[in-house]
Amino acid sequence: MERFASMRVVFSLSVLAVLLLQLLLGVATAAAANCSTHCGNIGISYPFGVEPGCYHEGFNLTCDRSHKPPKLFLGDGSVEVLEISIPSGTVRINSSSIVPVSTSSAVGTGSVNKTGKYHTWGGLRKGGPFFISPYKNKFLVLSCSNVQVLLLGGNNSTVNACATYCPPAPKKGQPFQFPMRNECSGIGCCSAAIPKGYTSYSIQIQPANEISEFDAESSVYIAEEGSYNATRLIFETVSALPALLDWAISNSSCGTKPSAAPACRSSNSYCQNYTSYVYNGYQCRCNAGYQGNPYVPNGCQDIDECAHWELHSCYGTCINIPGTFHCRCPDGTYGNPLMEGGCIKIKKSSQGLSIGLVISGGTVLLLLALCAPLATRKIKLRKKKKTKERFFKQNHGLLFQQLISQKVDIGERMIITLSDLEKATNNFDKSREVGGGGHGVVYKGILDLHVVAIKKSKIVVQREIDQFINEVAILSQINHRNVVKLLGCCLETEVPLLVYEFISNGTLYDHLHVEGPISLPWDDRLRIALEVARAVAYLHSASSMPIFHRDIKSSNILLDDSLTAKVSDFGASRYIPIDQTGVTTAVQGTFGYLDPMYYYTGRLTDRSDVFSFGVLLVELLTRKKPFVHTSSNGDALVLHFVSLHTENNLVDILDPQVMEEGDGEVQEVAALAATCIKLKGDDRPTMREVEMALENLRVKKKHATLDTTSNRYDGDQIAADYLSTRGITDESTRQYTMEEEILSSGTYPR
Repeated sequence: MERFASMRVVFSLSVLAVLLLQLLLGVATAAAANCSTHCGNIGISYPFGVEPGCYHEGFNLTCDRSHKPPKLFLGDGSVEVLEISIPSGTVRINSSSIVPVSTSSAVGTGSVNKTGKYHTWGGLRKGGPFFISPYKNKFLVLSCSNVQVLLLGGNNSTVNACATYCPPAPKKGQPFQFPMRNECSGIGCCSAAIPKGYTSYSIQIQPANEISEFDAESSVYIAEEGSYNATRLIFETVSALPALLDWAISNSSCGTKPSAAPACRSSNSYCQNYTSYVYNGYQCRCNAGYQGNPYVPNGCQDIDECAHWELHSCYGTCINIPGTFHCRCPDGTYGNPLMEGGCIKIKKSSQGLSIGLVISGGTVLLLLALCAPLATRKIKLRKKKKTKERFFKQNHGLLFQQLISQKVDIGERMIITLSDLEKATNNFDKSREVGGGGHGVVYKGILDLHVVAIKKSKIVVQREIDQFINEVAILSQINHRNVVKLLGCCLETEVPLLVYEFISNGTLYDHLHVEGPISLPWDDRLRIALEVARAVAYLHSASSMPIFHRDIKSSNILLDDSLTAKVSDFGASRYIPIDQTGVTTAVQGTFGYLDPMYYYTGRLTDRSDVFSFGVLLVELLTRKKPFVHTSSNGDALVLHFVSLHTENNLVDILDPQVMEEGDGEVQEVAALAATCIKLKGDDRPTMREVEMALENLRVKKKHATLDTTSNRYDGDQIAADYLSTRGITDESTRQYTMEEEILSSGTYPR
């Protein structure tokens, strides 16, 4: 009896649990039924929602139905939403322009203060989940106030900058010659990328002369790239432009099981980590062969590839399979169904042949039924192979085929498989990251018992891929002890991977700009300057085709264990035909090191690298950062150095350690630096002449050290001999004119 009583209790509890489960499902269904799916013309899907209980934390929306049609806003209703994309994880918003007056709008506007900063993007919640999508938006400035505008991130770090200039108005009777190209070239309108994703930004005005603020017609935008017409913006006042936001779920990661992330509710979905500069989280994606919303149960539905057979190269009979498809030749034909015209009709020669074909066909069908898993696997491998071939073409694989045909030794050693690199970096584990260059993240790995550095692009932008391939083509033909050695590359991924020798001791920037009064010894600084000059002179004149680096700076100079310099980061470099002295290109480089004449004319010559090297010499002499330092008068480092050198008062700017450890050669290096950073390129020496001057200086210093009983050299002898050979007088080092000051104002940080 006791046993039957226990069974009755268990049965009663089971019935009660079933009833509670049905009740909870009914409540959830009722809640889902009450969730808005549209606001005006904009669709709303989970994790977004308007009503309580309809959205994931932080993804609440407001639908303002007082507008006709209704308007959708993020959060409490300050940021207008134009479009929500669940597959790409983005939200397109309406970004108002920033004007130099106080306004009340929350996004894209702000109030001006005495420091010249306009605060913006206050409508986004600090810390996420929404932030500006990096590399997909542009920072635009429209002004004729001849100013430089700095874009500051949420932590007040400089993200980028651009400068505008307007020609004087034409005189009476003269035509107006304002450039009409549909791009912001710096004449009345300039633009810059936004490479970091923040929830808020500030702008800071840097006037070029006596102008202290924008004029009434000026405006600033943060807008999605490609969503605007530059010519229209110059001649019309546009109140708002679209901007693109990224979003991610929670402040955690996918963990060890990407398929078990709590927010990825669809059975055919997976988790993908997403890391920004201010927010770490993850996004959900549908598995290959599925599409839909991975954030809801059964949201990822199978794609019917057979409905679009032309996209999947099936020219026979298509059979849809969950996650993939099977393609075969129609009955009565045989051949390759994946090729157009690949299925050939079977000729009927006799009844016996027909019977044989029927039997053979039945056998084939039986084998297909038994080998379906194997066939599915082969189809996936075929898809993977096609993807690799597409990436190979997209990544300019023909370049490497040409290398293999012309120089077998180069081609054979440069092609590295993706599996080898995944093993070398433990599948690109985050703990293997050792830094980032101007065009990607750098990993440390072990390949064939050698420590290597593997460079991987952060985002998929064709412009970045072209720069990667450009770097491979250049470095594959360079062999110099002071240039970083390229070991190989991988083209089997959407973004090319480059493999270099691993330089273990960081950058010149890291060693020079340390805390405390003591940094690199002066002898090492002078030797490193000579090694860099040798490398750049080799690029200009000794290689098979002249190469202009375009981005010489201390953070691109790597140092090995013996502090030997290695010039790196050739993503912005250019080949120059031997019969040309320069070319006109889109301006690339780093503000502070950038040649002002190249910046304003777009004309790239070998003297542009000379200017950047001269700034590097100034940095070694002063131990000041070219993109940060400003004098009490507001002058940038280059202008400040030239002014003090003209007044023979360099003691006010030189590094005290250099003054203590150096000798007469300090003044000679300063004179050489002043010559390299002259405004006009024709007044600067060549890199070969700079190399010879530094080489003579090192030889003289060595002899002076060995011969302790001899008289000291005249401190300015080498600089005087060098300057006399160039036909340069003291007048050539005079302080910059007002026109030069305006041009030099372009050397602010980006």
